[in-house]
Amino acid sequence: MRKSLITTLKTAAAAGLCALAFGAGSASAQALKLGHITPPSHVWHQVSEKIAADLEKASGGKMKTAVSPLQKLGNEAQMINLMQAGAMQFGVFTVGGLSNREESFLAWSLPYTFRDVEHATRAAASPAAQEMLKRLEAHGMVGLGYAFAGMRHVLSLEPVKSPKDLANKKIRSFPSPIYNDWWTANGAAPTALPLFEVAPSLTTKLLDAVDVDLDALVGLKFHQQAPNLTLTNHMAFPAAIVVSKKWWDARTDAERAMIRKVVADAETWGYKTAIEADKSNLEKAKADGAKVIEADLKAFQAVGGPVRDKYTGKNPLIADFYKQSQGL
Repeated sequence: MRKSLITTLKTAAAAGLCALAFGAGSASAQALKLGHITPPSHVWHQVSEKIAADLEKASGGKMKTAVSPLQKLGNEAQMINLMQAGAMQFGVFTVGGLSNREESFLAWSLPYTFRDVEHATRAAASPAAQEMLKRLEAHGMVGLGYAFAGMRHVLSLEPVKSPKDLANKKIRSFPSPIYNDWWTANGAAPTALPLFEVAPSLTTKLLDAVDVDLDALVGLKFHQQAPNLTLTNHMAFPAAIVVSKKWWDARTDAERAMIRKVVADAETWGYKTAIEADKSNLEKAKADGAKVIEADLKAFQAVGGPVRDKYTGKNPLIADFYKQSQGL
């Protein structure tokens, strides 16, 4: 009896260990993470959710991806570190954030390179834009595609019609050297803040204005604190869709092909959605109280020329990208 009980316990223990081992393997194969910095209403979050849903379906439920918006997994630098370690598998990262690793991504922020979002989406297929994605492998990431938000504008406490109205004004700006150069050239004081700190900073007048795309404006309702919207249309605002190289290298050829197709489909869907959203978001913002200010666009465009020249002159791939984008 005692021998039979011991045998039974050993068998149960062995079965339990096997179950634990299988569960751990299953979890590592299925529990994937995708992080980005925008709110859940943003088109990048919608693209991320589409990747997650389509990947689960394409893999027969073997790959389940948890999407974390609003930098819940850390800021972009921290998330990139997670990807390099293989602890986070997918990311939708701003080109501004990626430019800290690969300088050529600054090309996307050259002032007045694109007429509109549709123009910018076509530039994503250019040889220079694809080369930027390839260069991410040296930084522990594999670039699979792009996602776009709306064009960037100025939202302010007081009306802004020309660069003169920005003199000595504190403007929330993306933390990037080209953004700093652009706003400094306009006479403003660029100030880096996370998105969630913008609304209270406008309320307390620690900020005078915000450099913003309409997706973020509508989603976070910044116009309730700063009602004046100047449609400067000064830059595009793309992100790259990336995966961890460490994780990618461990996938089979069939899995990589499946993931590429899922991302390519989401990329195409995201382009169409971003183009449509840039128009609908403007109407939503106006209906919700944003006051559109007529801008002296020629004055802003004149400021942009020297900034473009600085960056096209320092990096050949940036220069190539600008030429290819203008040729579209």
